[in-house]
Amino acid sequence: MDTALTRLVGVRHPIVQTGMGWVAGPRLVSATANAGALGILASATMTPDRLRDAVREVRSRTDGAPFGVNLRADAGDARERVRIIVEEGVRVASFALAPSRELIAELKDAGVIVIPSVGARRHAEKVAAWGADAVVVQGGEGGGHTGEVATTVLLPQVADAVDIPVVAAGGFHDGRGLVAALAFGAAGVAMGTRFLLTSDSTVPDAVKARYLAATVKDVTVTTAVDGLPHRMLRTEFVSALEASGRTRALVRAVRRAAGLRKLSGMSWARMIRDGRAMRHTKGLTWSQVLLAANTPMLLRSAMVDGRTDLGVMASGQVAGVIDDLPSCAELVERIMKEADEVRERLGAA
Repeated sequence: MDTALTRLVGVRHPIVQTGMGWVAGPRLVSATANAGALGILASATMTPDRLRDAVREVRSRTDGAPFGVNLRADAGDARERVRIIVEEGVRVASFALAPSRELIAELKDAGVIVIPSVGARRHAEKVAAWGADAVVVQGGEGGGHTGEVATTVLLPQVADAVDIPVVAAGGFHDGRGLVAALAFGAAGVAMGTRFLLTSDSTVPDAVKARYLAATVKDVTVTTAVDGLPHRMLRTEFVSALEASGRTRALVRAVRRAAGLRKLSGMSWARMIRDGRAMRHTKGLTWSQVLLAANTPMLLRSAMVDGRTDLGVMASGQVAGVIDDLPSCAELVERIMKEADEVRERLGAA
């Protein structure tokens, strides 16, 4: 299927696997790339050295297929990570937060395609004006940190507002959704939960089973993890977080921040600088900045350690309609086949 996205990044199919922390590692990304879609490595939960190793591992598992790396624009070592992806010849840099005009220019000068993720039309207009090559727009159905506007409302707004390719995220899992996104003006779809629930995902089987057992009503939005709206599976642990007092939550967050510092290799000084950057870019209080350490550590407990009783499971609402674990190759092939069938039916109507 030829779209502005496939032409821009050089993939066969207009499908993106998002950069999910602790989930989007070399195995999942290389499987996605080999299936003809765009895989994105999640670098925020990696040290710089591990990022370089992961990029090389993906390349060794693929035959020149394009892939990307997701970066935190507000991280103190963002430029070090940019240097790594430039040196290693990574095709795409994606961002969960809008990168600065200077960072976009630096990447583009090095020949890297820049694709930020946004949740509002004004943010898409801003990064487009700064030179972004494409934009991922996530509606409120999407997992992780999310907004309130549904994809079906937000997507056409953004598609009408910018002249760069728009990739739709939030609520997609099959060929029908891909065709719908194209009809709304998108050049492709991005999926997180659907790729998490594949046989190529390294998420523990017991955690995948919790996702597969979930209904649409089992997916909730809470601010209990880090003070920001976060879509995830409703579990007893999440309910306990919501019931705990603010003081206890902050004390636990300090302990998790210490764990995050050890895993990431960051110094306390760098973590404090990153916290100041988060306050500036997101308008957070210091309390919210402190709670932000909860997110990667609680996700790790579930996605790496398999402790659903001690961790959280970020999830799009689409988890409630997913009931199988195909390989990435099987998933992409199925989506594209269904999309072709839907377009044929529409053409014959």
